[in-house]
Amino acid sequence: MVNGIAAELSSIVGDAARVLTAPAVLDRLSHDFYWYSPVLRPQLEDKVGEVAVQPVNREEMLAILRFAYGADIPVTVRGAGTGNYGQCVPLQGGIVLDLSLMDKLEEITPDGIAVCEPGLRLGALEMEARKQGWELRMYPSTLVKASVGGFLAGGSGGIGSVRHGGLRDFDTVRAFEVVTMEAEPRVVLHEGAAVHEILHAWGTNGILARVWFALTPAVDWTQVTIAFDTYEHAFDFGELIAAGDAWIKRLVTVFEWPIPSFFVPVKPLMREGKAIVLAMIATAQVAGLRRAVESAQGEITFAGPFDGPRTQPLLSDYTWNHTTLWAIKANPAYTYLQCGFSSTECREQFRLLRDRFGDEILFHIEFMKIGDGAVVPGAIPVVRFISEERLNEMIAYCRSIGVSVANPHVNYLEDAGRFRADHIQLLAKQKYDPAGLLNPGKMISFQRKAVTR
Repeated sequence: MVNGIAAELSSIVGDAARVLTAPAVLDRLSHDFYWYSPVLRPQLEDKVGEVAVQPVNREEMLAILRFAYGADIPVTVRGAGTGNYGQCVPLQGGIVLDLSLMDKLEEITPDGIAVCEPGLRLGALEMEARKQGWELRMYPSTLVKASVGGFLAGGSGGIGSVRHGGLRDFDTVRAFEVVTMEAEPRVVLHEGAAVHEILHAWGTNGILARVWFALTPAVDWTQVTIAFDTYEHAFDFGELIAAGDAWIKRLVTVFEWPIPSFFVPVKPLMREGKAIVLAMIATAQVAGLRRAVESAQGEITFAGPFDGPRTQPLLSDYTWNHTTLWAIKANPAYTYLQCGFSSTECREQFRLLRDRFGDEILFHIEFMKIGDGAVVPGAIPVVRFISEERLNEMIAYCRSIGVSVANPHVNYLEDAGRFRADHIQLLAKQKYDPAGLLNPGKMISFQRKAVTR
């Protein structure tokens, strides 16, 4: 069976080297960083595709999907594999569609729109954009490796979200072409609000083939780390910078101790026992920031230029979900949650969580702008894993006190926090993947119906 699929795919792409069947390669291409979750690890570690194929253009992609539909073979699309929820793990075997070779940057338009293929690495786009006076509005901490398509299919925000919001905000994703899974696959252009049918749907209801991604004028940035005696003081200062309209910032992150102790490569920049604010601020405002830090009785422990993904140290490597990676390296018992705190009630929410769970939860705050323009304290707290039951208790308690949780310990969209209440993602799957062959098992509200072939 596998040999027959591989032979057919080799005929389609005309290059057997781009059809991959070696077990070690398939294992790598079938997994992401799902193992951040001790709940997902045993569920997903043995899941693997039967064959992987690497198209180099849209025409090959269409032919591959036409074959897969006709043979009733599941297809799971893969970007760079930097996700954390098992988005690209094939639950039912089949074909892994690796888009890493579809990585062309077609153009950056005069008004700052990057037109590109889905496999383009975000780090490469950032570097080229800065040469032309632009930069990414936001990007994940996996900047160097992550792909544009993977970010749109599985990401939500990142460095830059404090200024520009998330991927669903402020028309950052202007348009994309989506390839459908039908007897005769189509290329469907989604523009404006229609992109929300497909954004953050894990490739369950269509596959991105071409993207129009809005950039922003480049800024000369400085990376800064600031130590404070307590988490409360660090949070107050971070909130001041993040919410202050006068500050031009790309990142404002707050870590309570002992999280900074996990960052071994930059340990000299930390201070024993102290909370840390990590920020990217416009270089023109650094002098003013120094004065603000002094007034707040903090200590700037490092200030250095940002020069794209090659910057050393690249302090964004310790923010967003990279923080979780460093925590797991320090102690494999750690995992994480994804939370949204109230901008007005967050301090009481912090107190309630500390009283209930003690040091089982460590606060890691990422400030971000939301659709109405307000800046709110998002969070990726580090959590000490005791049991799945205790983790679910923590999630339920968070929700009971008004803290939203996008659960990263499930492998389906509906409880992962990004499923739309108006069901447009489900409706799109019914339109574009009626046989349920795209990344099956990840949209549990979808019910496959009999399809005439």
